[in-house]
Amino acid sequence: MSPFPSSPRPTFWKIPKRFTPVVFAFYMAGIMAFLMCAVIVAAGTGLANGYLWRVLSAYALAMPVAFVCVLGVRPVVLRLTAATVQA
Repeated sequence: MSPFPSSPRPTFWKIPKRFTPVVFAFYMAGIMAFLMCAVIVAAGTGLANGYLWRVLSAYALAMPVAFVCVLGVRPVVLRLTAATVQA
């Protein structure tokens, strides 16, 4: 028996459905920017002392840039996908 109640989570804190594209872009940008920063910092300066700090410093710049880029590129990607995938 689980010590936690099995009631559904409250929905009062959730973002309305109409913001789905923006939330998707935020998560996609955040994850991809972090992964790319981790790889690029490792390739450029190695995994020496201060690696995580260097990744986080690069991420502070990369995340907002990636978010704006994902929002801007999304319509193009949707059109390309529609043109290449059978309906």
